[in-house]
Amino acid sequence: MNTQSTTVYRAAILNFLSDPDIDGESAYQFFQDGALVIEHGKVKELGEASLVLASLATDVSIVNYQDHLIIPGLIDTHIHYPQVEVIASYGEQLMDWLNNYTFPAEGQFEDKAYASNIANFFLDELLKCGTTTAMVFGTVHKQSVEAFFEASEKRNTRMICGKVMMDRNAPEFLCDTPESSYDDSKQLIETWHNNGRQLYAVTPRFAITSTHQQLQKAEQLLSEYPDVYMQTHISENKDEMAFVSELFPQAKDYLDVYDQYNLLGKRSVFAHGIHLNNREHQRLRETESSVSFCPTSNLFLGSGLLDIKKLEQQQVSYSVATDVGGGTSFSMLQTLSEAYKVTQLNNNKLSPLKSLYLATLGNAKTLQLDDKIGSFKKGNEADFVVLDFNSTSIMSLKQKKCKTLAEKLFAMIILGDDRAVKATYVEGHCAHQRDAIR
Repeated sequence: MNTQSTTVYRAAILNFLSDPDIDGESAYQFFQDGALVIEHGKVKELGEASLVLASLATDVSIVNYQDHLIIPGLIDTHIHYPQVEVIASYGEQLMDWLNNYTFPAEGQFEDKAYASNIANFFLDELLKCGTTTAMVFGTVHKQSVEAFFEASEKRNTRMICGKVMMDRNAPEFLCDTPESSYDDSKQLIETWHNNGRQLYAVTPRFAITSTHQQLQKAEQLLSEYPDVYMQTHISENKDEMAFVSELFPQAKDYLDVYDQYNLLGKRSVFAHGIHLNNREHQRLRETESSVSFCPTSNLFLGSGLLDIKKLEQQQVSYSVATDVGGGTSFSMLQTLSEAYKVTQLNNNKLSPLKSLYLATLGNAKTLQLDDKIGSFKKGNEADFVVLDFNSTSIMSLKQKKCKTLAEKLFAMIILGDDRAVKATYVEGHCAHQRDAIR
């Protein structure tokens, strides 16, 4: 083994193999004193430190993170980078929030220099929170997505992004046309999709803001580039749903609007899905499409409580996401904390192991990326985060009282935020490091 390109990270290590709600203790590996071996940016080996270190050359580089937990890099399946400055805007539900806050903010992204500044800030915030992959909305402006991919390429983060397609029911300065949305998206796909670690998503904002002709163009793009993603919104707000019914009176329901244009599939992610009916669940299951659960946004905008247990009963794939700026935190830990509370309000439970599974391997599976990220499987890209059990005084106090792994993880989720992230690594390189707060 070439030790100069090999680094061993020693800490407590948690890695998921499958869903712990289904497979119990066999769904994950936990090493109280573990060693993660990274070679050329890829996972080489994982195991008990005593065994792994004994098999390596004596001069191999070892990074010790005592009293810390290493997990795979966190994954966010729905977030809007142009809405960074909209976060924490007071007092509206979805439709008024878009018109009063979001659309005016997104108009600024016509200026590529402005977009670049926000993209750099946005990606640094994600890394600060331990998020190494996200599925991201740009704006209607082609240059907003160019700026985002350029910033992501610089950091070597694995990101999915798309130019919003929006040709009606929005301010004129934010509207494109079916033809321009197709042309711009096509150029972006050919330039950026599978360029290094960058991936593209065809992105009609939601049914309300796209005409029949534009949805046909989205369908054409997916037909021409079958390995790209599709991201949009669905059934977030009841007023939104009523408007969709007015605009598409022939559709069976909200999902059927997208289904008529062949926008469903295993790389299609529908944000929110709070108010879906049984027929929609069936079509999502049949097409292997997924729902992105955005708890902080749903609570902040008063949209409703997604019942993830019902999705599980209906065998609908789902993931967890921040949805900044309707969402109120970049932190997936805080997002999982709110997901737990939403599930409680639905008279169910979300275990800490299932929570961290969702934010890592589970989210990777919904994005069809579990062969690259989401776990420490040999050969996977070495994206990982180092969590500090003593990041704050209350966290440290609570951790001392925890007797089981589940208790320690639950305290991390409920009390954790960006301060709990000691370091974030992207393909084996440290992309964020902070001093521990004691």
